[in-house]
Amino acid sequence: MNARIRAVFDDAGVRGWLHAVALDDAASTVSLDADAVVPMASVYKLPLLAGFCRLVDDGELDPRAQLTLEPATRTPGPTGLSLLADPVTMSLRDLAVMMMTVSDNAAADALLTVVGLERLAELLESFGLQQTWVRRGTAANLLDLQRRTGLDDPDAALAVLADNNRATPTGVYEAANASASTPRDMTLLLRRLWAGELLSAAQTDFAKATMQRQIFQHRLGSGFPHDAIRVAGKTGTFGALRHEVGVVTLPAGDAYAVAIFTRTARVDSRQPRADAAIGLAAQLAVNELR
Repeated sequence: MNARIRAVFDDAGVRGWLHAVALDDAASTVSLDADAVVPMASVYKLPLLAGFCRLVDDGELDPRAQLTLEPATRTPGPTGLSLLADPVTMSLRDLAVMMMTVSDNAAADALLTVVGLERLAELLESFGLQQTWVRRGTAANLLDLQRRTGLDDPDAALAVLADNNRATPTGVYEAANASASTPRDMTLLLRRLWAGELLSAAQTDFAKATMQRQIFQHRLGSGFPHDAIRVAGKTGTFGALRHEVGVVTLPAGDAYAVAIFTRTARVDSRQPRADAAIGLAAQLAVNELR
C-alpha cells in the first residue's frame, strides 16, 4: 500500500506524508513517513479550534463575546473578513466558524490572540500532541517571510515565494521555524475529538459541524465524490505546501481520520494534480483500512 500511495505522490510531482486510522480501531492504520514534522500552514487552525472549544468548556472564554476587527489591522488573506472594507463585529464562535469554513486568516489571527500562544501550547500538550506546536498566526508568518526576503511589503514577499524561477527564501519550509505537526499527531487529535474525549458534547458537535461545512472540496473531498460520504476537513496552503486533514465518514457509519501533508515542486497557486493526489491517496488509505 505504501508503494501505491508513494506512486500517487510521485506521479503528481509532490513529496507526501500520510497517516490514516480507523476511528473504531486505533491499531488499524496506514502510514507514509507519518512521524515527520512538517509546517502546517493553515492546518494550524484545527488545533486552534480545539483549544478555543476547550476554553469555552472551562468557562475561560464566552463564545458569544463580541470582537471588532478594524480594516487597517486585519490580517490580509484571500477569503473572508480579510476582503472586507469596513469594520466587522463578530462573536468569538462566529470567528471560529469563519476560520474553519473559509480558512479566514483575519478571523484566525483574532482568535489566536484571544486564546494566546502559551495557553494554546499547554492545551495541545494536554491533548497528548507531542509533536505539534503553534508558533504564530498568519500575520506573524507574513512578517517572518518579509524578514527572510528583505522586503517591507507582504505582497512583494509573497510574490518572491510564488516565483518558480527564484530560490526559496532560506528557512521558509523548515518545521523548526513554523507552526508544525506530524500526520500522526493530527489523526490523534481528530480521533480524540470525534470520540468526545477532549470536549463537552456541545463543543464536540460544534467542532464537527464546523469542519463539515468547510467549502474546499478539491483535496480530500475529491477522493470521495459521493453525497452519501461526509468529509469534515481543514486545508492548509502556503507556497509549495498543500495539506488537508479530516475525517471521512462512509454511508455505513464507519469513519476514518486522515492527515496528508504535501510539498510541491512548483509554487503555482493552481495545481489540480497535486490537489487530486491528496484525494486519491486518502481514498487508497481508506479503502485499505476498510
